[in-house]
Amino acid sequence: MANKLTVKQIENAKSKDKLYRLSDGGNLYFCVRSNHSRSWQFRYKRPNQDKFTYLSFGTFPDISLVEAREKALEARKMILVGIDPQLAKEEKKAQAFFEQNTTFEFVAKQWNDTKEGQLKEKTIKGNWRKLELYVFPKLGNLPITKITAPFVIATLRPIENQGLLETVKRTAQLMNEIMNYSVNCGLIHNNPLSGIRDAFKKHKIVHMKALKPDEMHELIKTIATANIQLVTRFLIEWQLHTMVRPNEASGARWSEINFEDKIWTIPASRMKMKREHIVPLTQQTLAILEAIKPISAHREFIFPSSRNPLVSTDSETANKALNRMGFKNRTTAHGFRSLASTTLNEKGFEPDVIEAALAHIDKNQIRKAYNRSIYLVARRNLMSFWSEHIENSSYGSFSITGPKK
Repeated sequence: MANKLTVKQIENAKSKDKLYRLSDGGNLYFCVRSNHSRSWQFRYKRPNQDKFTYLSFGTFPDISLVEAREKALEARKMILVGIDPQLAKEEKKAQAFFEQNTTFEFVAKQWNDTKEGQLKEKTIKGNWRKLELYVFPKLGNLPITKITAPFVIATLRPIENQGLLETVKRTAQLMNEIMNYSVNCGLIHNNPLSGIRDAFKKHKIVHMKALKPDEMHELIKTIATANIQLVTRFLIEWQLHTMVRPNEASGARWSEINFEDKIWTIPASRMKMKREHIVPLTQQTLAILEAIKPISAHREFIFPSSRNPLVSTDSETANKALNRMGFKNRTTAHGFRSLASTTLNEKGFEPDVIEAALAHIDKNQIRKAYNRSIYLVARRNLMSFWSEHIENSSYGSFSITGPKK
C-alpha cells in the first residue's frame, strides 16, 4: 500500500509506442497512452466476479496525485462492503443528469400539460402566471428532489407580508399539485409540501355583499331611473330575474333560448360546475328579450359589448353600473343570487328547488347521486313567483304568497 510515485515522476512520464501504466500502490495506476494522454486508473475485481477491470478517475493534471489517491481509497472502501465503484459512479452520474433535467419548472410544465381539457384555458393561463411570478424566479431551476418546505415557505413569505393571502393559498395549492404529480410519476417518494398552507396566515372569508329583501324597492326604482345604457339595464334586470352568475348572464346567446318551451339552456361549458343548467323563462324575462331584440337579435350575443358588438359585454358591466348607481359596498351583481335565495327561503319554497334554481351542486355525494331531478315544474312556479315579486317591488308592494300548492 506504500505510495511509489512522486509528482516529478508523473510529470516526466512520456508517451511510448504502446500504452503503459505506472503503479502507485493500492491498485492505483498512472496510465500513459501513445496519443500523449495521461490518466488515473483503478484496477479491481468487481464483486462476485473473477475478472479484473479498470475504473477511470480522470486525466492528469485535471486530477492531481493527491486527488487520485483519495478516489482510490474511497473505491477500496466500497469494495470492502460489496459495492462496485464503477456502478456507484454511473449511478451518481445518472442522478446528476436526472436532477439537472427534472427541475421544478420542467416538471411543472409536464403537470400543466395534463390540465388541458380539464380546466378552462383562462384558468390554466392564470395558474401558470402565478408560478411564473412567485415561484420560478427562485425555485424554477431547483431539482424537484431538492424542493423542501423551508425553501417554499421562504419563497412565499414575502407575498404573505404584502397581504396577498389568497395568492399565497392558491400558489401553495398549485405547488402541492405539482409535487403530488411528481410522486405519481416516481420522481420523488413523497410530497414534502403537503401541510405547507398551515405555515401561513389564513385569508379572511368575505361573503358577497347583498341587499336585504326589504331593500328591493330601492334597487328596482334606481335601476329604472338610472342614466345607463339600455343593454346594461336589460342585463341587470335579466340577471336579477334569472338568478344566474354574472358571466353566465353576460355571455347569454340567442341560440340558447327556446321561445316555444320558454326555457334558457346554458351549456355545461359556460357553467361553473360544468353541468348544463336550464332556466325557466317567465313573462317578465321574455319581455326583456322582446325589448332587446331590436338591438341584438341579429347578432350572436343577447347582451353585446358597446365597443365590439360581435362579442358579449363584460361580466363586470353590471357591477360597474351598480357602483355608479350608489350601490358600491352594498351589493354586487352576484349578490342578486343571495337576495333571491333569502327571499325565496323566507317565502317557504323547498330548499332543494331553490338550490336547483341557483345551479348549486349538493356537496353530499350520496344525495347528489340519488337526487338528479332538476325540479323543472316546481322551478317554473318559483321563477314566476320571483319575477312577480320583483315587478311588485317596483311599485313598492311585495308579494306575500308563497309557492303555489
